[in-house]
Amino acid sequence: MSTYVIAGAGQIGSHLAERLAGGGHEVTVVTRSGSGPKAPGIRRVAADVADAERLAELTKGADALFNCVNPRYWRWQTDWPPMAASMLSAAETSGAVLVILGNLYGYGPHDGPLTEDLPLAATGVKGRVRARMWADALAAHEAGRVRVVEVRGSDYYGPGCLDQSHLGERFIPRLLAGRPALFVGDPDQPHSWTYAPDVARALEIAAVDERAWGRPWHIPTAPAVTARAVAERVSELTGAPAPRIQVLPEWLRRTAGLVSPMMRELGETRYQFDRPYLLDSSAFQATFGMTPTPLDEGLTETIAWWRARETAAA
Repeated sequence: MSTYVIAGAGQIGSHLAERLAGGGHEVTVVTRSGSGPKAPGIRRVAADVADAERLAELTKGADALFNCVNPRYWRWQTDWPPMAASMLSAAETSGAVLVILGNLYGYGPHDGPLTEDLPLAATGVKGRVRARMWADALAAHEAGRVRVVEVRGSDYYGPGCLDQSHLGERFIPRLLAGRPALFVGDPDQPHSWTYAPDVARALEIAAVDERAWGRPWHIPTAPAVTARAVAERVSELTGAPAPRIQVLPEWLRRTAGLVSPMMRELGETRYQFDRPYLLDSSAFQATFGMTPTPLDEGLTETIAWWRARETAAA
């Protein structure tokens, strides 16, 4: 049995906590409000992740500390630096492996599949923030102060993925109800979609296998498909009406961004949805023997989750 600390209880942190606790491990979930999944083996603690002293106290004796925090898009510049520094300090003090849940923003726009050896050349604010976080963590690792690893996925879908997912509440449940899905970007561009439970699997592997430490890895992700193809599979798997997709025009997104911080921030990552956006996860798959969940299987589980949620709400 191992002891783990998870900072964050969002769409990935909750999956990870339940997975680790289900495996018989002791799990502490740290959030500002004390939220998180309720299950045997999971302790929920209300604390500020940016409080380095408190986080170090909570991480004492832990085998790994997982960074699964996800601040609001428009607060990355202010919220991420102190939290990242606190987690790095807590891992160094406790000796825990620091496992960072990253993303692909740091690469910036790129033609062709994204691989881990690409430079972090982002020019956008959020991409630069993520690139700096990894640079600081890697420098500490190379200095022998801490063991770190970062796993990066593309846009998430799956059970628990709500408003922050392009295939979340604006997409799949609307299709199930016979309504048009809402999509920001070109629904006919191939795009890599990473299944949320696969993210949790990859995080656990990265924490316990020392071959993972000291570099970034891409989370096993099924072959890219268009958003329209996803909508068609949802319809075929459920017998829902032929799918319709309502695309948010760029001019309307810009207008909405005048009052919506979230819509305003989506402009920085627009490039991910107006051209093929392809994630190459072959390195992780070959090294650790993990294969991604096939799209149909992931969609079937996701559809079942949405239906159960709707039934509970009714």
